[in-house]
Amino acid sequence: MTKNVGLIDRVLRIILAIVAALLIFTGTFTGGWIWVLGIVAVILLLTGLTCYCPLYVPLKISTLPKKDKSEST
Repeated sequence: MTKNVGLIDRVLRIILAIVAALLIFTGTFTGGWIWVLGIVAVILLLTGLTCYCPLYVPLKISTLPKKDKSEST
């Protein structure tokens, strides 16, 4: 599993996951939207923590700086 999520992308994913969790726990969203937002939050958190996004692979996207790409293999 080669890293493909850079620092800024990683930080944004983790922040968005925290915001989504806060929206769920404060009761801002109700019903089915809680599940959708929860799943999105978990995916963002996992991809942020692992520095790997499976969606980026088929799209051939990497937000890593060029020097980090050669170090991650």
